[in-house]
Amino acid sequence: MRVKNVVKQDGAVKKELEKDEVKKDFKEEKLSAKSKFILSLCGAIVGFVNGFFGGGGGMVCVPLLERVLHLPDKYSHATAIVVILPISFVSACIYLLSGNLETIPFLTVGTGVLIGGVIGSFLLKILPAKVVRVIFVFVMLAGGIRLLF
Repeated sequence: MRVKNVVKQDGAVKKELEKDEVKKDFKEEKLSAKSKFILSLCGAIVGFVNGFFGGGGGMVCVPLLERVLHLPDKYSHATAIVVILPISFVSACIYLLSGNLETIPFLTVGTGVLIGGVIGSFLLKILPAKVVRVIFVFVMLAGGIRLLF
């Protein structure tokens, strides 16, 4: 990955990954058998968390993508969303078939989730990576504190 120096208005130099280089490097990178195994294990953990708790796989997936694949913040969040979609669909089908799904809450909350997802995906494109990281940290902290009480 190439890093370019960007001089900001205040004279500070900020290092940024060139967008095209990020995409190119990840597409061309070959994964070893060990890396593939680790990624599969991470995927199994994400799937388990999402299926067992009925959600939350993305909260596990984002840090794993950042640490294991070294993806930049925004790429980790976007990839997690794409990974979680089929997992959530399969989990929802299992919950539906086992009779653990209420129609009215599904429709009302589901509508809100769709609207929020569209807004969130647009914000992910325009917000700086540091802001995305701070928001993610606060959401994870709030979720953890909420579970304690």
